[in-house]
Amino acid sequence: MPDRAHIWRDRHGVPHVVARSEPDLYWGQGVVHATDRGLQMLLMRIVGQGRVSELLRSDDSALSLDTFFRRMNWAAHTARQIEALTADNRECLEAYCEGVNSVLARRRPWELRLFGYRPNPWLVDDIVMLFRVVSYVSLQSSQAQMERLLVEMVQAGIEEGRLHELFPEILAGLDVELLKKVTLRERVIPAEVLWQTIIPRPTASNNWVLSGKKTVSGKPLLANDPHLEGNRLPNVWCEVALHIGDRFMMGGSMPGGPGVMLGRNNDVAWGVTYAFLDAVDSWVEYCRDGKYYRQPDEWRPFTSRTEIIRRKRKEPVSVTFFENEHGLLDGDPYQQGYYLATRWAAGQLGGRSINRFLRMWSVTTVEEAMRTLGEVESAWNYVFADRHGNIGYQMTGTAPIRRDGSSGFVPLPGWEPENDWQGFHPLDALPAALNPAEGFLITANNDLNDYSRARPLNMTVGPDRAERIRQLLSEDRQYAPRDMFAMQFDVRSLQAEAFLAVLRPLLPDTPQGRILADWDCCYTERSEGAYLFEEFYWRLMKDVFGAAMGDAVIDLLARETAVFTCFHHHFDRLLLAEHSAWHGGRSREEWFRRAAENALRAEPRPWGESRRYALRHLLFGGKLPRWLGFDRGPVPAIGGRSTVHQGQTFRSVRRETAYVPSYRIVADMATDELHTNLEGGPSDRRFSRWYCSDLANWLAGRYKALTPHPQQPKQRFS
Repeated sequence: MPDRAHIWRDRHGVPHVVARSEPDLYWGQGVVHATDRGLQMLLMRIVGQGRVSELLRSDDSALSLDTFFRRMNWAAHTARQIEALTADNRECLEAYCEGVNSVLARRRPWELRLFGYRPNPWLVDDIVMLFRVVSYVSLQSSQAQMERLLVEMVQAGIEEGRLHELFPEILAGLDVELLKKVTLRERVIPAEVLWQTIIPRPTASNNWVLSGKKTVSGKPLLANDPHLEGNRLPNVWCEVALHIGDRFMMGGSMPGGPGVMLGRNNDVAWGVTYAFLDAVDSWVEYCRDGKYYRQPDEWRPFTSRTEIIRRKRKEPVSVTFFENEHGLLDGDPYQQGYYLATRWAAGQLGGRSINRFLRMWSVTTVEEAMRTLGEVESAWNYVFADRHGNIGYQMTGTAPIRRDGSSGFVPLPGWEPENDWQGFHPLDALPAALNPAEGFLITANNDLNDYSRARPLNMTVGPDRAERIRQLLSEDRQYAPRDMFAMQFDVRSLQAEAFLAVLRPLLPDTPQGRILADWDCCYTERSEGAYLFEEFYWRLMKDVFGAAMGDAVIDLLARETAVFTCFHHHFDRLLLAEHSAWHGGRSREEWFRRAAENALRAEPRPWGESRRYALRHLLFGGKLPRWLGFDRGPVPAIGGRSTVHQGQTFRSVRRETAYVPSYRIVADMATDELHTNLEGGPSDRRFSRWYCSDLANWLAGRYKALTPHPQQPKQRFS
């Protein structure tokens, strides 16, 4: 088949696709993805289908991974979602798949040839499946993890009063005695091997947008920096620029499907963060003989599904899952007892969301963009800017309507019909804003319920990053793109300021005490104050909460889960409170003084020295000699858990994890440019010049300018 599009690279290696129609445009994007990210796409499909044991390796961790994805069953039931595609968009997706397959037919990644893997053709079904995987892994799992942690804390005997302090106003319906009867198979403590580097996990992100009255150009400015696992190569994002005539769209795309997830077109720019909308609920089911109880006096059978997991050079494993209207059961209903059934509201997403993403090619105003992406079924916070001077914010997602008083955080009895979901909130009930009087909009995974009547959020990230961005945007001056660049590298911590306000008068007059007392609360690479503060903070966390939960539990939560990464502010609020049941009769100052005395015995070190991480190849990471160049680094992770430039490193399910801004974009709507830098490069081909071509810029804070009209000579795409 002759080429349906002209494809070339600009001087930064970013692929540009020029076509005459949208199907041809997305055919070209399929060629780009299969060429630059074919390994990434195929590995994500293998994982999403639950076939790692069959195709790659057959150890126990692979079996756990496959069992999880077979349990979620995202590769099934795609036909109805494909039917929801418009005829035009179905044609675009099929063209994208043709582009992918035109490359894979003649050139499959050599890394997978080592495993004897011959990929099947890429299908529209695969696009739908990957949309589901990315939407769920994009932090919905962290929220579900917190709900499961509540059950474990109840079963560990944590006093109910302490639980209400930790989770205020969201524990309506808590039945401690009932939750103690629940048998848990999947536990937060200890963590299971459910994730590998192939599937990216975000923790947080920032985006903000300013109206023209606050900018040098007189047009809106938009900034976005999604925080993902940064210790992987390639980056999850694949930059691309798409062109038909004078129309363009460019930014970060997701390999495996067409379109641009964050970026801009001629008229509108958009940035995205995760919304933390609670769309995962659990119910307690009473089970026996393969059935579950339902009032007033009924025993209903579960729907069962058996999956055969094939394993290389090993016997296959058969796994049976049970489901009802409340979702997947965590247990065997033939063993009499109480188990949790869990449902994700957007579990069958697909066609409708894909329709909306592809429509972003043609939107011309903020209001149109809000209506378009507002119908996406998974939970995101989008900010928008347009050439006409408008700015806007829209939350997306399938938000369940629950009985009065239920937040969705507490598992309720499944046998009581009033505890069932009662439909879903319409778009106009979700948080949204257009052209606010203050001239800017900010989302940083924080509580945005005040923008809505539905109030769909119950477990959000703390306000520190959003408040710091607000401080920086409230200055009495006009802002330019360079100011957005600086903000994306801001490492001042309002969380640390709050703790030091209590701690400074208690610090000892020692070298370490003076370093901490004089610290500016900035997590710079050379800061010794940041290092000592973290020593104090974790000592305080372990002292106060470990007294009730155990030091080993606090250590594991810190090392192996995202509980303190995402939701630390719930614990901070109690640490900073003058009086709390968690203080065990001691004063706040006594706890602070004790933690400082123990922590400040540590020798001070530069913060960056203690937070270095390697970028590891998603298949061979850590397994090959470093001189071969598959892994890069180590590099420093500046920033902390609550700074605008987030920089967190810890071990998660026995592997190193780093959460950093994976991709940064800034758009000034007075121009056609998109300023970006990417942690990594365009290609997943180790021996390509574009494998890590943008990493130095990402580290140094240098931004390249993507433009639909490059002045540099075009380079051949290969």
